[in-house]
Order: sequence, then structure tokens, then C-alpha cells
Amino acid sequence: MTDVDYHGQTTLITGVSSGIGVEFAREFARRGSDVVLVARRLDRLEKLAAELATTHGIRATGILLDLSLPAAGQMLAGEVARRGLVVTSLINNAGFGTFGQFHTEDPKRLQEEINVNVASVVDISRAFVGRLRVAGTGVLINVASIAAYQPIPNMAVYAATKAFVLSFTEALWQESLGTGLRVILLSPGATRTEFNDVLDTEEPTRGAAFQTPRQVVETALRALDRRTPPPSVISGLRNRLMASAVRLLSRRHAVLLTASVTGTTD
Repeated sequence: MTDVDYHGQTTLITGVSSGIGVEFAREFARRGSDVVLVARRLDRLEKLAAELATTHGIRATGILLDLSLPAAGQMLAGEVARRGLVVTSLINNAGFGTFGQFHTEDPKRLQEEINVNVASVVDISRAFVGRLRVAGTGVLINVASIAAYQPIPNMAVYAATKAFVLSFTEALWQESLGTGLRVILLSPGATRTEFNDVLDTEEPTRGAAFQTPRQVVETALRALDRRTPPPSVISGLRNRLMASAVRLLSRRHAVLLTASVTGTTD
């Protein structure tokens, strides 16, 4: 096993208002990395930055940014450059879901979901990947979901956005081989975060075995510390078994099974 040395690094993390993003920020700061925290809620951003700087003696910089805006990556890169920061690791964690039959959903909200879950991941990755490869010492983590592995009725757009991130990140993993940059896709299952609060329903995760944000983050970091990290990792044994089982089914039966498991049948 070859541990990554995070001392002297600067890690940019999106979606740090709560949950997995906060845990990533705490763990990277604990390991000695300076952090650049990106979120939409200023009060939480400032509180977390102060906590990490005080607790771990690292530099914690907060940047207020709405990732649903077009060209978010360029705006973020410009602000990072203006502050004289050099990012060596990147965690695209920001994302949210919507729930309901596609024909009833708010088009504006769906566009925001696509912008945050897909467009900003591509835009931010493209804005920083060149310098990450030059540094050759850090990591690029994109956070998807177990939803990436099968279509989900009543969460059609969310599952599709995460499937995009899965495919996109695994391709970047191959492109980055030999550069020193470690790329990985992290897929959590049901996790104790504010995801269901934003979703405004607990239906898709009813009866699920929830993990903590810390367990999810530890899954990614254990994989990154391997001598040859995999392109993607699923957090939680139950989630891994579910993803494997779906691959054995026809597309028709996979969709029907997912609908029954998540309670999205009529």
C-alpha cells in the first residue's frame, strides 16, 4: 500500500455545506492538506473554514459560488487564481437529486440539477486537471452514487447524471495513468446527509442500510492508498452486491427491479 502524502497540498472541495463534503474537508485537513471550500451557504462555509484552520493549523479558504450557474468552473478557477492559490487535488462532491415523474418535474429545477451534477463536474475538472497532472502528487475524486449503476424511475434525471459522472471519471482514470495524479469515482449508497431533505422525500431510501459520511470518505481514501487504485469504488458491501446483481439482469428487468426496491412503482 502506498499512502498519498497530503502535506503541502491544496485540495479544492465542492459541496461542503454538509454531509460527505464536510467529512472530506475534515479528513484532508487532518492529513495536512490546505483546503479550498466551495459552497452556496456562507454561514456554514465560514464556520467550517474557521474550524479546520484552528483544529489542524492548515490554510482554509472559503469561496461562495452557485455551481448551477453556467461556466462555474471558469469562475471558480478565476477566483482561485485571484487569491494566489495553486490547487493540487480536487474533489467534485456537490450534487443534488429530484424526485417525481419526469413529466411533472419543474424544468428549471431539472436544468439546475444537470448543471450541478454534470456540467459543473466537467467544467471544474477541465479548469483544474492540467495543473493537477503537472503537480502529479494529488487526487481527483468525483462523487457519483449507487444510482449511477441503473436507471431509477421517478429519479430519471438524477440517476442519468450520476451515470454520466461514472463513465466520465473512469475515462479520466485511464487518461491519467502514469502522471502521478490518482483519479477515482466514489459511489455512495444511502448516507446520513441532507440529501433526503433536498429531495423532500425518504421514499427512495426507505429501509436502506445507511452509512455515515465518514464511512463513505474512508472507502475512497482506502482505495486511493492502494499501489494501483481502481477507477471507481462503491461504498458499502450491500451497495456493491446490488450493483453487481443489476449487471446480471436484462435492461428491462433491471429497471423493474430498481423501481420495486426504491418504492417507485405505482
